[in-house]
Amino acid sequence: MEKKIVDARGLACPLPVVNAKKAVEELSTGDVLTVLVDNEIAVQNLQKFAKQKGFTAAGEKKAEKEYEVTINVVSAEKVQETVAEVEEEVVCAVDSRKNGMVVVLSANVMGTGDEKLGTSLMKAFVFAVTKQDVLPETIVCYNTGAYLTCEGADTLEDLKSLEAEGVNILTCGTCLDFYGIKDKLAVGTVTNMYEIVEVMEKAKSIVRP
Repeated sequence: MEKKIVDARGLACPLPVVNAKKAVEELSTGDVLTVLVDNEIAVQNLQKFAKQKGFTAAGEKKAEKEYEVTINVVSAEKVQETVAEVEEEVVCAVDSRKNGMVVVLSANVMGTGDEKLGTSLMKAFVFAVTKQDVLPETIVCYNTGAYLTCEGADTLEDLKSLEAEGVNILTCGTCLDFYGIKDKLAVGTVTNMYEIVEVMEKAKSIVRP
């Protein structure tokens, strides 16, 4: 059994995940990868990455801004089973209802001009999404769009409604940190730039207000 350590402390998103992905590709069944990071968002992103790959992962806080994420590489057969199950679920969801659509919300206002009007338009847009016959598969929020998924947002109830319908709500962790609202996230999960690119790259259609 090989044990490998990747020091990703001080690296900006999505580099911890990217470096972990490269390291895992060099490991075999039963090997263990330990990734050192300096923030909770990176821990969550690495655990999500491991889950997507069918691996097991555990995060541990060692000290202030010192975290370890241990990823156990399971058998190749198990990985294939997990991937097959996920792909089957996605295909069913996409074919029957969501059609591979991704909605990108990069701001908490819609359009340029009057901010109050822009806020009202964005609220109306998100509400309109809930009323469509075909719902998006994923909604991605970044930059000031991160505010839309946080406590106090006018869009919060509609986004919660969409999440209850199976829509995946992702908010950029770097953006939440930048605006100091990480603890205000009230719907969906935290994501990273690696996953944002992956989601948009695989989308059949992208809608931007």
